[in-house]
Amino acid sequence: MYTQCPECLTIYVVDTATLGQGHGSVRCAHCTMVFDALPSLSDTLPPEPFMNLPVQPPATEAPRLMQPVIRAHPDYAAQADAPPPAPARDALPTFVRRRARRRVHNGRWIGGCAMLALLLAAQLAWANRVALSDNPGTRPLLAHFCAALRCTLPPKQDLSRLTLLSRDIRPHPSVPGALIISATIRNDADFTQPYPLIRIALSDLDENEVAMRRFRPAEYVSDPKTRAAGLAPGATIAVAFEVEDPGRNAVAFEFGFE
Repeated sequence: MYTQCPECLTIYVVDTATLGQGHGSVRCAHCTMVFDALPSLSDTLPPEPFMNLPVQPPATEAPRLMQPVIRAHPDYAAQADAPPPAPARDALPTFVRRRARRRVHNGRWIGGCAMLALLLAAQLAWANRVALSDNPGTRPLLAHFCAALRCTLPPKQDLSRLTLLSRDIRPHPSVPGALIISATIRNDADFTQPYPLIRIALSDLDENEVAMRRFRPAEYVSDPKTRAAGLAPGATIAVAFEVEDPGRNAVAFEFGFE
């Protein structure tokens, strides 16, 4: 179908969708005038030359439509305005069904989190039990808990308070290719300390280690009761170790506590 702008006489092709959107009113793309497209609406163009499309005169009465195609049911309008029925609850798929909300018991969650926090604190305390037991601020608290739980704290230890009074190294008098290393250790702390792990290292002229060994308390304190009692405050102990001679390169030795 064709229609013509009455201002600039431009002819356009229109369809029912365009006419329906504007209820017959359209805007000219050439002169931007809004006009009624229905008076000049035509199925075909007149033979050329022409300037204007024939304009349909208005009728005194509205035209009557005589050829119905489909007649709607009387209740169609009411049904069209009514909202669509909601689907049955059981007819919904499983993945879109609403589930009843479960009541969350906050008390149980809080109690569980508190128990987990206590368990974590206990694990951290156990992993750092030696450092905590040596700390003057935490040791009394740990001793109180141990008294209630019937456990025993590890003995307090401060390696910096162990003093090496003397040390000596000499060839073994009866074993060829062996050395005897002796030392005297004193506990300068005001508490009893466990016997330490002693580290002895032999080095050359360039201070490079050529031999090293660690001695456990059981290797230099043979009596179990003495070893369990520990080194009392101000007490001294003389130790001696028999080691293999690493050769002429070993010209110096060093004592250490671990």
